[in-house]
Amino acid sequence: MKYKSTLKWLVPIIFLLALAAALAGVWPAEGESFSMTNFRGETVRINGRGLYTWDTVSSAAQMQANDLVMLVLGLPLLAFSYWLALRGSLRGHLLMTGTLGFILYTYITMCFGAAYNPFFLVYVALFSTSLFAFIFSMMSFNLESLPEHFTKNIPHKAIAVLLFFTAAFLTLAWLGRIAPTILEDQIPALENTTSMFIQAMDLGIIVPFSVIAGVLLLRRTAWGYLLSAVGLMKFLTMGAAVSLMGLNMARVGASISLIELVVFPIIALTNLLMVIFMLKGIKDDNKSEGSK
Repeated sequence: MKYKSTLKWLVPIIFLLALAAALAGVWPAEGESFSMTNFRGETVRINGRGLYTWDTVSSAAQMQANDLVMLVLGLPLLAFSYWLALRGSLRGHLLMTGTLGFILYTYITMCFGAAYNPFFLVYVALFSTSLFAFIFSMMSFNLESLPEHFTKNIPHKAIAVLLFFTAAFLTLAWLGRIAPTILEDQIPALENTTSMFIQAMDLGIIVPFSVIAGVLLLRRTAWGYLLSAVGLMKFLTMGAAVSLMGLNMARVGASISLIELVVFPIIALTNLLMVIFMLKGIKDDNKSEGSK
């Protein structure tokens, strides 16, 4: 695997930093939430405890849910796929790349979305290390031979349709929140943030990424297989994280969207099924990993 020596030390660093950040986020703490008026004149409820003291109750519930998903799903996946990738497994390499994408997305949002706390530099370090690890991992695939490692039994159309559906759902969900405020010359409910950074990332990166991946997969191109594998892993982890976020928000009494609470678990389960199909469709996994 090209860049193997770089990834060999970079991935363990990411694992340890993410482990520390996630544990700090879910660590029990005493304190009480309180209400305050932000600079827009909105009344928001501040968490008042733990690492996310100055985040709203809703935001803290979402970030703690994401921390839990990182601990029980993201980091075990990273460790297992890293071990497989070092042994020359294409399945491991694809899983590792997709998991690095999940970690990258997570800590971009923490850098810009979480209220400043003592782990800010850890978030920055995770943003940086996972970005370069993701790039190096993507660059290490041998694109010329990659399609040869997949059988014809992979449900290409089903995977592409799933990517298109998820892109369409995110587009409609986020524009459904944004468009009415533009027409009425208002500001969306932002709680304690300055802008809709999650929606910006999803609409500007994730949605076009998914559409491009689906189109290229239908054409059976190398980039189609690679981007689709990464996209499926992204939506599997995102679906799991948002599902748990919704449950945790309901637990603390924060408002949630019933549609999103239903759709995201379906997205997670469907992507899990497609990930299994794609990985099972890889042949000669231990003979060649399809990397330079």
